[in-house]
Parts: sequence; structure tokens; C-alpha cells
Amino acid sequence: MKIRKTVALTLLVLSMTAGAVPSTPVPRTSPDFTINEPSGQQVLLSSFRGKVVMIEFLFLRSPKCLDLTQTMNRLNAELGSRGFQPVAIAFSAPQSEANQALVASLVDSLKLTYPVGYTEKGDVDKFLSRGPQERLRIPQVVIIDRAGTIRAQTGVDNLNLENEAYLRTMIDGLLKEGAPASKKK
Repeated sequence: MKIRKTVALTLLVLSMTAGAVPSTPVPRTSPDFTINEPSGQQVLLSSFRGKVVMIEFLFLRSPKCLDLTQTMNRLNAELGSRGFQPVAIAFSAPQSEANQALVASLVDSLKLTYPVGYTEKGDVDKFLSRGPQERLRIPQVVIIDRAGTIRAQTGVDNLNLENEAYLRTMIDGLLKEGAPASKKK
């Protein structure tokens, strides 16, 4: 009887954690992604190749997500000239929407200095290679190196991607790792 309870408890714990673990490993090659900007223009993620990219997939009304946009603004001011490129992509939370006007309002009110766009949840799931049973943690952060490889992604194993000091250290390391050779005169 005790063995049955142990097995049942073990299966319960495994089923609860299985939905939270990303199904795709990191590092992996980043797929391309279309960013729909409030201006109506579309930008491909691949256009940032050669830079260290930080993507935040966010809900527009999430205080945690909005705090991270401010962190990304600070990092952009400090590291942008060295090849860092933040990108925020809003998508609809349940019972809300992310559209051109709302994203434009967010950019203006927070004075964001980097590309911010919007998309559909299905596009986010596809980019993240999420299975239908996986829970999506918001904000979802993805760090891509200069070569286009996803080096880190928010998940059970990496919740530090919302911590400014951790992000600064990681991004600085990736900027040094793939820094273009300096020109000699």
C-alpha cells in the first residue's frame, strides 16, 4: 500500500513538472520571426544577425513584463553601441488584446528606445517550440548570440533572465565572445 502511494505521488509530481519544462533544448538555432511594428512595418528577427539579441515576449498589462521593458531600455542605453539589440513582442493575454495602437501607446508612455512589436500567441508558441501542454511563463525571455543561436530561454531551469545584474553579465559575456575584430591603423 505504501508503494502505491509513493508511485502515485511520483507520477503526480512528474505530470505537474512535465508541462513546465521546455520541449526543445538550449542552445539551438533561432528560427526567424516577423515583428509587426506599430508603424505598420514588419521587421525580421534575422535582420539583427551579428548582434546579441534579447527578446521579451510580454503581456501589455503585466507589471512584471513592463518592469522588464524598463530593464531592457537601460541595457540598450549601456550596451547597444557594443552590439546589443533588445526587442519586445507583445501578444494577447486571455481576455485582452495586443494591437498596433496599444503597442504604440506603450512605446510612447515608457519611452522605449528599441523595437517593440506585436504578434499572435500561436506565432510565439511556434518560435519557442512550445508543445500544447507546456505552460508559458510570462515574461518569456530569449537570448540569441551574434551567430543566431538561442543561448538562454526562460523556463524552469532559468528564471534569472528577469534579473538585471544577471542579464548584464550574460549579455556582456556574449558581446565579448563574438566581438568583431578591432581594426588596426
